[in-house]
Parts: sequence; structure tokens; C-alpha cells
Amino acid sequence: MTSPPPRVTEPDPSAARAPGLVGPCAGCQRPTHKYGAGGRPLCQWCMDPVVARYGSTVRYVSAR
Repeated sequence: MTSPPPRVTEPDPSAARAPGLVGPCAGCQRPTHKYGAGGRPLCQWCMDPVVARYGSTVRYVSAR
């Protein structure tokens, strides 16, 4: 069993890797790498259920 996610006020670990590119997660608004890990706009805790449902090859597609 995994541990529960930290409070939303605490940033995602990916935010530390890109200090100039920090923005809100599209799911919970937690500070995260603006483009996420691998181009995903979700923090790791919001991405886990998506990966569980669709697999690890899921990608974010722009609506533009």
C-alpha cells in the first residue's frame, strides 16, 4: 500500500527539477513542473490513477 499524498500546499517533487517552470497541476492545483513529467500537466499523485487506467504510455494531447 502506498502512503497518502502530502497536503496540496506541498509541491510535487518534479517542481524542484525545474524551478523556473512551476505551475499548477491540472487536477489538484498542487505546484508541479509546468509541463509535468514527460509532458503531462499532472502531479505524480493525480497521474497515478490515470496510468492505472490507461497504462504508462498515456500522453497529454493539446486541444489547440
